[in-house]
Amino acid sequence: MIKKENNIKDECMAREERLPVTQWKLKDTGPQNMEESLAKEFAISRIISQLIMNRKVSSLEEAHRYLYPSLNDLHSPFLMQDMKKGVSRLIKAIHAGEDVVIYGDYDADGITSVVILYKFIKELTSKVSYYIPDRVQEGYGLKTPVIDEFKSKNVKLIITVDCGISDIEQIAYAKSIGIDTIVLDHHEISDQLPDAVACINPARSDCSFPFKHLAGVGIAFNFLIALRGTLRKEGFWKDDRYPNLKEYLDVVALGTIGDIAPLVGENRIFAKIGLELITEGKRPGIKALKEVSGIDGQLIDSFKASFCLIPRINAAGRIASPLDAVHLLLAENLEEARPLAEKLDLHNRRRQAMERDILNEILGKLGANPDLENMNSLVFSSDKWHPGVVGIVASRLVDLFSRPTFVISLKDGVGKGSGRSVSDFNIHKGLQQCASLLLSYGGHYRAAGISIKEDDIDEFACTLDEIIRNSVQSTELVSQTFIDAECQLQDINLDLVQQISMLAPFGCDNPEPILCVRNIRASSPSVVGNNHLKMHLVSNEASCNAIWFGMGKYLGALNGANLDVVFSPQMNYWNGSSDIQLKLKDAAVLS
Repeated sequence: MIKKENNIKDECMAREERLPVTQWKLKDTGPQNMEESLAKEFAISRIISQLIMNRKVSSLEEAHRYLYPSLNDLHSPFLMQDMKKGVSRLIKAIHAGEDVVIYGDYDADGITSVVILYKFIKELTSKVSYYIPDRVQEGYGLKTPVIDEFKSKNVKLIITVDCGISDIEQIAYAKSIGIDTIVLDHHEISDQLPDAVACINPARSDCSFPFKHLAGVGIAFNFLIALRGTLRKEGFWKDDRYPNLKEYLDVVALGTIGDIAPLVGENRIFAKIGLELITEGKRPGIKALKEVSGIDGQLIDSFKASFCLIPRINAAGRIASPLDAVHLLLAENLEEARPLAEKLDLHNRRRQAMERDILNEILGKLGANPDLENMNSLVFSSDKWHPGVVGIVASRLVDLFSRPTFVISLKDGVGKGSGRSVSDFNIHKGLQQCASLLLSYGGHYRAAGISIKEDDIDEFACTLDEIIRNSVQSTELVSQTFIDAECQLQDINLDLVQQISMLAPFGCDNPEPILCVRNIRASSPSVVGNNHLKMHLVSNEASCNAIWFGMGKYLGALNGANLDVVFSPQMNYWNGSSDIQLKLKDAAVLS
């Protein structure tokens, strides 16, 4: 089913030096009158107008909200089903002096959710604490022994965040022993909702909140907006000096980007403002994290957040204690924050080594087994792999081979696995069709987690492969590069690059713009850094520097060649100077 030129064995072996390395697809152009209206209204180039329309912006009003994200554009949190019930129950607990526990997940989304809820509620009552389970010892979601522990401490209310929507039995048990639960979650919902005081999840079919793609931390932030607004009406703050929730958006941005939530709508607002706050670095924990990441003093965009800050937060929950990350983000000064940041940096280095070892082991298996080249999905398992890093390895394999992938850590005959998917296959729905083979599962469109008996893994792999075979075209599993617009090399100037920056932050569903220039010449290519290919691209009327990360093996193929190239233009800052640089995504040698 998979095209021979993209089979797994070829990819794992010396990886044939063929160009282009992906399948190119030019996005459809929108209505010309709309393109002209955007260019005129916002004083932008026609190229930028096309980029905006490619992001499903269909009116001048939508374009204004897209280009100028504002907190004023947030929807009322009370449009979420059960929001009023949840806020009322927490306020009752605050007034009654009840003990409240915030229960979160151990990834960046869950950690940041716990941080903002705890920090805000702590200013309202001293009777609040938090709990994040250990990934290896306890696993995801509420657990009955922990609920019993809460009962022994006289806890009356649990607030779950980034988890809870599938904990039907546990929440029923908590209720039976006198503990109420408020669920703040964004994961897919099964046929039954838990018997909680409030189940706040935009994925509910009866929820009228317009934006359905919030991360857990986004739902937690909306809960705080509703809580603060209700308390203000009650006159809770006598001097009217209530907390400024905008100051929380640096943490909200980290959780939103870390969960790979679509950076559109409300998420875009959170990420845009939050990244500005991260750049300012007023929060001691984030400043310390930037220091150990080597990016303090730099402009922090979504890529620096994704590849420098968030992995260190996630590393704590993956291979150590997520509480290290919570303590860092709650730190009140740099003296407290710096040792914690260094600790997270060490966790991350260990995580990278584990990930590298597992990935190399799997690549070796792929390269040695020709039967795997026709598989539509990849499923691997081992009792030697740490469960905290299998999700990252699954992501790397999807990047390499454009196939839905599960990597499973085994212990005592049971596997805990993480899955990642390609854009055209809903991995959660796929798992629903494999439910009889699984002990448990959960997740969303692009990512999922499973628990499975070791004896059932082979059948699960075959079943999943058949599901994908019947639902996804083979061409959709080939790595693709989507091109926003074609242009000339002379179109790439400082004004265009500055206008492109208005479209940031880039991420899921708001990708970094990709342009195409045809029939240009590569001059003076060389390999720099960690196998990066640097060159000068020349046309009859213009020239520009370019870099292709990790593609040094194509040095011989590109020297002096005429090319079509796809790229993202960016500013390159080096030794106090700056110039425009094209970040190549792919190239095709012209015959």
